[in-house]
Amino acid sequence: MTARSQSSAVVPPAAARAESGSLYQLLVESVRDYAIFALDPTGHIVTWNVGAERFKGYKPHEIIGKHFSVFYTPEEANVKPPMELAIAEKEGRVEDEGWRVRKDGTRMWANVVITALRDETGKLVGFAKVTRDLTERREAEQKALFDATRLAEVEAANRAKSEFLAAMSHELRTPLNAIGGYAELLKMGVRGDVNEAQAEDLERIIRSQRHLLGIINDLLNFSRIEAGKIEYAVESVDLREVIQSVALMVNPLAVTKSISLQAEACAEDTIAIADRSKVEQVVINLASNAVSYTESGGSITLSCGADKESVWARVKDNGIGIPADKLEAIFEPFVQVGRTLSTGHHGTGLGLAISRDLARGMKGDLKVESSPGEGSSFTLVLPRAAQN
Repeated sequence: MTARSQSSAVVPPAAARAESGSLYQLLVESVRDYAIFALDPTGHIVTWNVGAERFKGYKPHEIIGKHFSVFYTPEEANVKPPMELAIAEKEGRVEDEGWRVRKDGTRMWANVVITALRDETGKLVGFAKVTRDLTERREAEQKALFDATRLAEVEAANRAKSEFLAAMSHELRTPLNAIGGYAELLKMGVRGDVNEAQAEDLERIIRSQRHLLGIINDLLNFSRIEAGKIEYAVESVDLREVIQSVALMVNPLAVTKSISLQAEACAEDTIAIADRSKVEQVVINLASNAVSYTESGGSITLSCGADKESVWARVKDNGIGIPADKLEAIFEPFVQVGRTLSTGHHGTGLGLAISRDLARGMKGDLKVESSPGEGSSFTLVLPRAAQN
């Protein structure tokens, strides 16, 4: 039984070689994901598989017998093929990646391995050439590299812009403060009495100085935010106090335009976890914007409230309003919706961008609801302090 089993399992060596050769030929001819073909010692093509036909576009009768340099670009066709064959003959194999040319003239990025083939005596009888099409992979790598390079360039440009804005802001603030200071001294009569007309002129100088200083401060704040240099002193902030304080500060501005400004009473539990000075900065900006974009005779309401997890401060006006398609754009830097040479809306267009960045820096947000001709409602939402 044992002898018969062993005997039936033995395959004669000649048959084994024939079967192995048949399987190898079937394997090479059937592979579609690799171009596998043989070259004679001079580099002329002697076999061609389906993968080679798929990659290169040639039928077997169109390519067998031709020199494999036909696959190389014109710049490399006379140099690279003989060099690669010489290396493969000397070292046994050579591997390369580069552009190759298809039958229709298009190019593919290929990984190529050429292996020297020798008989039992060591004589060179040809070369085996295996090619992989890596065009898609290279395009993906190139795109990733381009995106990374572009991102680095954008980040560098943003850093340069922020550094420039910060430097410019510091340089301009010094002379502006001096202008304001000397104008105040002159108005007070320190250098001698001034008449009514001169006092009015000095007041105009002071207002212009404050306006320009406000713009410079916006630029400086914006550059600091972009550079990630803003620090937050987080504490418990009573929004009732913020609302009342902002109303007192902004009301004189509203009065000059005959605008009614009211601060509604808020519940006692409207306590936020935030940076008080930055909360006030945001609400002041929202209230000042409301005055700028509300016509004479209009009204502005400041209010605050709370829900389970958040508290909010709201500035609502019945001004010109904002189109629906611009509600997100107004938070972009240097954007002022509705600004024209005749509207009288001045500034950098940074106020809302800075305000939303500050809100998000305090783990909150700044939201808006508005309709043209019906006014706007801006809401600063902040984390709520734990209740006792």
